[in-house]
Amino acid sequence: MENYQNAVVSIVGKPNVGKSTLFNRIIGRKKSIVDDSAGVTRDRIYAEAHWLNQKFRLIDTGGLTNENFSFKDNIKQQVELAIKESNVILFVVSNKDGVSADDYYVSKLLKKLAKDKKVILVVNKSENKNFDNEKQYFSLGFGNPNYVSAEHSNGIGIMLDETIKNFERKQNIENDESSFSFCIIGRTNVGKSTLVNAILNEDRMITSPIQHTTRDAIDVDFSFNNKKYTIVDTAGIRRKGKIDGIEKFAVMRTEGAIAHSKLIILVLDCSEEFNEQDEVIGGLAYDAHIPVIICVNKYDKIQKHNNSIKEIEAKIRFKFKFLSFAPIVYISALTKYKIEKIFSLIELIREQTKIKINTTMLNRVLNQAVINNPPGVFKGGRLNLSYMTQVEGQIPTFVIFTNDPKHLHFTYERYIENKIRESFGITVVPTLFYYKDKNSRIRNETKE
Repeated sequence: MENYQNAVVSIVGKPNVGKSTLFNRIIGRKKSIVDDSAGVTRDRIYAEAHWLNQKFRLIDTGGLTNENFSFKDNIKQQVELAIKESNVILFVVSNKDGVSADDYYVSKLLKKLAKDKKVILVVNKSENKNFDNEKQYFSLGFGNPNYVSAEHSNGIGIMLDETIKNFERKQNIENDESSFSFCIIGRTNVGKSTLVNAILNEDRMITSPIQHTTRDAIDVDFSFNNKKYTIVDTAGIRRKGKIDGIEKFAVMRTEGAIAHSKLIILVLDCSEEFNEQDEVIGGLAYDAHIPVIICVNKYDKIQKHNNSIKEIEAKIRFKFKFLSFAPIVYISALTKYKIEKIFSLIELIREQTKIKINTTMLNRVLNQAVINNPPGVFKGGRLNLSYMTQVEGQIPTFVIFTNDPKHLHFTYERYIENKIRESFGITVVPTLFYYKDKNSRIRNETKE
């Protein structure tokens, strides 16, 4: 796959012309939310795309319109930033609707902002071509129209042929370091997108005091201290009874973002009381079995005194007992207070997820723990711990062989886990412990 200088393509147009459908068609999967209602896509959505063995970056943008509505200026700003990043713009109009005042508004904006860019006019929804009014598309001022149907994939290849002609070739660059991906989750309006903007040091996401502004999960690649990261900003999650059709997609995207991340940043708002929904979202983080950082946002808004952090931390540790391993950092996304601390914790977490423990040392600690505190009788028998080994996993994962796992009480399981964590410095990542019958050993067990 070849790399190209400025190989970035943005999709621009008024609402409801099929920009997100075209975006999904080009990348070959459903990433942008597609809905009949206008204005669903608000932020810039990024994805890798390729055509004829040539790779480029594709951006989906919100719909531009001359009419006034809540997010008009925000969306326009996002589109302007996308145009600035790109060297090719796909200007999408609808063959079903014909050219409207909003199309001329977009055309005027492109002529102003994209003077040095290649603009390709794409007439979508052209399942049945109608050339009777073809001159209306020429009136937009971008030459011959490309007739396509994003829904049925008609004409996409010809459009992409023209697109890649405008890429400037550059030497291939080896990607010798994989990016570390993490997602940001939390209930609505806790400052997730503001945190993304603070981390990236630019207005990448639309931020607003109106709840549910972010609906898509948005991947952004960046570097910090010469290390590569991918950050995913996700939609705020409400109680299930309050989720509308579009927000169901947002919840699914949030869950998908968690599934494809190596770390979760759970954002809480300390200017308000932590509530049940915070705990529910924290439960999603716990169920993922990956590291979590608890970011307590809006710390600049609270009345500070000597015990303020201690009081907040006590509340968090009480409500999120299941995330006892998760480090806590107090930040202000708005003022960028302590943002760099997040990355110090990420690097500490990355180190601890790579911990490999010698089997002999593991069993020495296990045996000493049993001597100091033997297991009691539970369910008609006493647990006998025979042997312990570490196995491969995204987090430190251990298998302990016993006479019968049914005799394991949860308090003793917690005791063994704590002893292992204390003995080997596993302080900020979760661990997994499996108790197996010693007569059914796992096939891929390795002893050192």
